[in-house]
Amino acid sequence: MKKGIHPAYHEVSVSCACGNKFTTRSTKKELKVEICSACHPFFSGKQKFLDTAGRIEKFTTKYGKSPAKRAKKAKE
Repeated sequence: MKKGIHPAYHEVSVSCACGNKFTTRSTKKELKVEICSACHPFFSGKQKFLDTAGRIEKFTTKYGKSPAKRAKKAKE
């Protein structure tokens, strides 16, 4: 490798928004991340389902068939 053309590569502390901290190597002095392996649903196994303001129900009432029409069609 040529000398003087590569950035400094040193150990840094990575801090996550969830409070988890670990060390790694980087060219930056400090890293702050929003999601890490401790709080990401894929790695932690804790999946969150967010249905804010009943979006699913709002969609079915707006575009889906009414329960009366479904019952009538099922009888036919």
